[in-house]
Amino acid sequence: MNAGKRLLRWASGIMLALGTGHLLLLILFAWEDIAGWVDRGMWAAVPLALADRGADQTVESLQNGVTFWAGPGSFAVPLILLGCLTWHLAGRGVAMPAGIGWGLAAWCFVGGVLLVPSPYFAGVISGALIVLAKRKEDRSRAARDRETNLA
Repeated sequence: MNAGKRLLRWASGIMLALGTGHLLLLILFAWEDIAGWVDRGMWAAVPLALADRGADQTVESLQNGVTFWAGPGSFAVPLILLGCLTWHLAGRGVAMPAGIGWGLAAWCFVGGVLLVPSPYFAGVISGALIVLAKRKEDRSRAARDRETNLA
């Protein structure tokens, strides 16, 4: 396995662990709220309210919203999808664009600063690995091009 592929697989593993772990912790700590969605219907997770929401919000409705935004509405699902895409592309020998790595690193850094203590900072490592894998691919391509031009 070449170095770029190994870096992308590690980045992917970190993303998958963060996203999956986040959802598993939510299931452990908010199971009653999630089961309530099934009882009332999935649309009951965060009901659409067109009227003024100030006075009629209850603790239960606020907890419902928090559970939704901590679970299916959180970063976890897109992070799992990005991890799966990274794993797939690494298997094909294609590096992710460096901009994706920089964006992921910046997003996770800001999230980690705003929510301390947090495993967000592990996402910074994942983003950095994506950038390093792209640089390795670019250097390998430049070396192959030089060899081709000399031959």
